[in-house]
Amino acid sequence: MKKLFFLLISVAILVSCGQQKSESSGDGSKKVTITAAGATFPMPFYNLAFKKYTEETGLLLTYGGIGSGGGIRSLKDKVVDFGATDAYLSDEELAEIPMKVVHIPTCIGAVVIAYNLPEMGDLKLSDKLLEGIFLGEITKWNDEKIKLENPASKLPDMNITVVYRSDGSGTTHIFSDYMTKISKPWAAKVGTGKSLNWPVGIGAKGNPGVAGTISQSVGSIGYIGSEYAFAQNLSYAMVQNAAGKYIKPSNESISASAKGEIPADTRVMITNSTNPEAYPISGFTWIILYREQAYGGRSLTQATETVKFLEWLTGPNAQTIAESVHYAPLPEKAIELSKEILQSITYEGKPLLK
Repeated sequence: MKKLFFLLISVAILVSCGQQKSESSGDGSKKVTITAAGATFPMPFYNLAFKKYTEETGLLLTYGGIGSGGGIRSLKDKVVDFGATDAYLSDEELAEIPMKVVHIPTCIGAVVIAYNLPEMGDLKLSDKLLEGIFLGEITKWNDEKIKLENPASKLPDMNITVVYRSDGSGTTHIFSDYMTKISKPWAAKVGTGKSLNWPVGIGAKGNPGVAGTISQSVGSIGYIGSEYAFAQNLSYAMVQNAAGKYIKPSNESISASAKGEIPADTRVMITNSTNPEAYPISGFTWIILYREQAYGGRSLTQATETVKFLEWLTGPNAQTIAESVHYAPLPEKAIELSKEILQSITYEGKPLLK
């Protein structure tokens, strides 16, 4: 089924590219369309940013939210201009792709622990509670361990239903990376990845699917991008960070997670930050594309417009849009590195940006 899904997505994008990239404007020239696909985590930001850029420039942009795994596969199959992922490509994954791939961070987001308990009020979750719930060892909301952390909350005598991502997901990667850092049993039994063998729970596709399932299922709990919790008016927990403080996600607490060192290729996980003000389940999300853009019949115009758009996406106007939908803007260091990476992108060996 996965192979069939990716095949159908690839065919749809190919048809879209073939139709739209050859569309002529009124003066006889050909319009350029930029096609992208991937992570659902940053989709609220991308939807607004893509629309704004089209309004300002007339450039047509399309984005398919098919999950980080789908974004990586779509780029590998060369059916999109760029992919989008919340999980950077590992050295092993990069080695499987014959062309050089670069990562451009676009914003920072939070993965929140959303739950559906209408009369519960606030919920605090420590490392041990997250470990117990998501490993299936804590199965009731009125478990004594949860009561101990939440003495003032109304905890019902109700089964806990864990909801997780069923598709290859960068959101899953961020969440599982965090869990692997805080829990040795999780690291040994489940580990880190975009797709996992879950010990408990029910699966749903995409951040919208998980958010929808939680909103419809009293007693459920799961991990989703923060904007999806806000959109569905879901409650989400205060999570204990590395300094022992219970933190809710905000632009400030998400940004605090990214105040450490960032490598030149920007591939870094910022979960479980030691900053005492940081929300601990935070992560960059990236655009991925080929450093050399002269491939697969791509025109110089197509390549140039792609890079110009990505330059805008990491600039101040787009970063303001990110803040408006509850993503934290890129820190200055990440912006500097993104500019350097964009300046390294070429067409037939010649830089596209001056």
